[in-house]
Amino acid sequence: MQFTAQIIAQHLGGIVEGNAEVTVSDFSKIDEGRPGTITFLSNPQYTRYIYDTQASIVIVRKDFVAEQPVAATLIRVENPYVALSSLLSLVSQYIKPEPKGIEMPCRIAEGVEISDDCYVGAFAYIGAGAQIGNRVKIYPQVYVGPGVIIGDDTTLYPGVKVYYNCRIGNRCTIHSGAVIGADGFGFAPDAQGVFHKIEQIGNVIIEDDVEIGANTTIDRSTMGSTRIGHGVKLDNLIQVGHNCEVGHDTVMAAQAGVAGSCKVGSNCIVGGQAGLSGHITIGDRTTIGPQTGVPKDTPAGSRIMGSPAMPWGEFGRMAALLKRLPDIAKTVARLEKENSKE
Repeated sequence: MQFTAQIIAQHLGGIVEGNAEVTVSDFSKIDEGRPGTITFLSNPQYTRYIYDTQASIVIVRKDFVAEQPVAATLIRVENPYVALSSLLSLVSQYIKPEPKGIEMPCRIAEGVEISDDCYVGAFAYIGAGAQIGNRVKIYPQVYVGPGVIIGDDTTLYPGVKVYYNCRIGNRCTIHSGAVIGADGFGFAPDAQGVFHKIEQIGNVIIEDDVEIGANTTIDRSTMGSTRIGHGVKLDNLIQVGHNCEVGHDTVMAAQAGVAGSCKVGSNCIVGGQAGLSGHITIGDRTTIGPQTGVPKDTPAGSRIMGSPAMPWGEFGRMAALLKRLPDIAKTVARLEKENSKE
């Protein structure tokens, strides 16, 4: 399948600079560009590659100014990264498999209605009272518990487990191995130190347009709901504890952990391996660096890093000083030695 620069530009709302009839049939990275491929330039650190890339088309910002001749055809857009996302979505419609129908063997409880435009893969299980929306894709070995509600155009990839009474919105994507609605980590010790389970009788509510990565787990609440706001994107291997709330359009990278009853605001960015303590509130638009430990409430708009967390700039200064500690230690030892002789 081939596309001309002109067709791509029309789809992206961009402007062609160069040969509008050049065709491409694949994607490439700008530093590994090949003839017949399209690439993009978003990060200024990669600008040097545009002058030597062999890619036929490069998507660039509208205000990009070339300092040397560029052999590739350029498509100028407002945001190259967003444009690439749009283009990949277009291509995926042609190359991504679109299974439909009900494969056997699978188990669908009596009374559960599955529309003709849905897909249910082999060895899937759908429990009593579940409600499945239109154009839903439930891949093989998925478990959908009793009373679960799944909205329109949602996809559950192989091995996803959704416990009873949980709710998943429209246009969500949940990747393989994710577990939605397992019991929260709640135990109460008695006088002898024996831990007794606190039953978790709530559920998980996932709003519209959420994507959840492989092997991520979201625990059901003790009471009420653990809630994931609309537009949230969770990477692989993330733990969200019981009674947590994650605000709309927040993103979290792999191996982040959110302890129980933590409230994460909207439009936040949480780096990989960050840990958020329980019963704290993270303000809207907060950026949390990788491997950050957050023990207390964070105001809206904060940029924090380190463990325990501190303002981004303060952490940078401390990290720079840390590199000098061996030399500082030698200087202190020398001064102490000189002072002891006086």
